[in-house]
Order: sequence, then C-alpha cells, then structure tokens
Amino acid sequence: MRLLVDYHMHTPLCRHAVGHPREYAAQAVALGFSEIGYSDHSPMARDDFDDWRMRADQLDTYVAMVEETRREFPQLTIRLAMEVDYLPGQEEWIGDLSRRHRWDYLIGAVHYVSDSWDIDNPYKLSQWRERDHWEVWSIYFERLTAAAKSGLFDIIAHADLPKKFGFIPKRDLTPLFQPFVDAAASNGVAVEINTAGLRKECRELYPGPSLLKMAAQAGVGLTFGSDAHAPAEVGINFKEALKAAYAAGFKEYCRFDQRQRITTPIPF
Repeated sequence: MRLLVDYHMHTPLCRHAVGHPREYAAQAVALGFSEIGYSDHSPMARDDFDDWRMRADQLDTYVAMVEETRREFPQLTIRLAMEVDYLPGQEEWIGDLSRRHRWDYLIGAVHYVSDSWDIDNPYKLSQWRERDHWEVWSIYFERLTAAAKSGLFDIIAHADLPKKFGFIPKRDLTPLFQPFVDAAASNGVAVEINTAGLRKECRELYPGPSLLKMAAQAGVGLTFGSDAHAPAEVGINFKEALKAAYAAGFKEYCRFDQRQRITTPIPF
C-alpha cells in the first residue's frame, strides 16, 4: 500500500498528547510518508474554557515547534495547521486565529453541543445517559453544518463524532447527514477519514460508511488523518481508511498548501 498524507496529528501542547513533533515526523518517515500535517487543538478565546488545548500564549510556541521539525526533516513536506472548535458566536475569534500565521489548512471540529458539554469527553459520559440521543445528534449536526457553511475551514474533522461511545439513535440518520453533506459540497470543504474511531468504543472509522458514501456522491473532497496523540499512532489503520475511501466511491483526495487545495488521485 502506498501511503497518502496524515493531516491530523497533535502535540503535547494540547495537554492530552505525548511526544515531541519530531517523534511524529520520525515515525512518518519510518512508515514511508512524504507529507504530514500537524493540526493541534487551537486556543479558545478564554484559556479556562477547557483543559484539553493549547493556551493562547502558546500559539507561537506551537508554530515554532513545527518550523523546527521542518528543518530537522527536510525529506518530509510538513504542513502547519490547527484543529479549531466551532461554536456559534466564536466566528470572529476563529477568523482572528486564521490570520495570525500562514496556515496550510484549518480543520473545523464540533466537540461541544453546549458551552459546557463536550460530547466526546469520557468524564462527562453521564450526560449521554440523561439526554435523548436524537436530540444530541441533531444539535451536533446543526453545528457541523454551520461550520461547513462558515467559510472558516478547509476540512471538517471526525464528522460523526457522537458515535464515539456507542450512543447512536435507532433511526435513519440521513436527515441529519444530508444538510451537512450539501453544505460541505457547496462551500468546498473537505471531510477527513479519521482512523481514531477504530481506537474508540464505536470501533468504526469517522465517518461511517453511509455518511462517507453520501459525501463521495455529492463531490465532497477527502483527506486522511490518524488523529495521532502519540508517535506510534501516526498513519495507524490507513489500510482500512483507503479501503473505506474506495468503497465509498472516492477517486481523489485533497492536499493543502497555504490554504490552497491540491487534488491528487488516490493510489489504489
């Protein structure tokens, strides 16, 4: 299998990942990658918003770490990016972040369905048991659709994240998926195949087969990411990701340079 790109990797600055960026790069080289991207969790407008992202005063440190790794690994194309949480009302802050450095791409993500509940947080599992699952999924996809429409992002992360712990409504999810897919297609926003889902309770790639197929049929762009929080996770389960892309009907994937999309055939 010829490896593609791994565009979703973190650093210790987010406070829940381990390993210096150079260790991720070394693993990528060992696996045969020629291109990777760091996309750590961006700061929020308030540093006390949560405890799983870099602080605002660490943003320049993050960029410097990536630049240092670029110098140490000239054989790798290394992209500079961030995973940015989308919350209604935070668009101005996200726009400000986008202008602070020369990012290659920005990944938009929805983790919060309210200002206090990040649905993938294992310490808040009890809230899932107290809420109607359809309602939670509906709020999540309303926000994900708004993120795709916002013009702030190049890629959308782990598009069916609410399934992480296995809390999935027992009804057709197409009415939630379709507006998001349409928004991504209309606004030129790619989705990623994120292999982290295989390491979570849901034991499934993000997104699952039905949403991925809908995205392919609508002409949505595609990227690949391991969501690595440790060097050993770089490129993990990319064989399964490639199979999923092929099964969904994708023929191309996207790379990014200075927020310009580069479309590349998938090497099956």
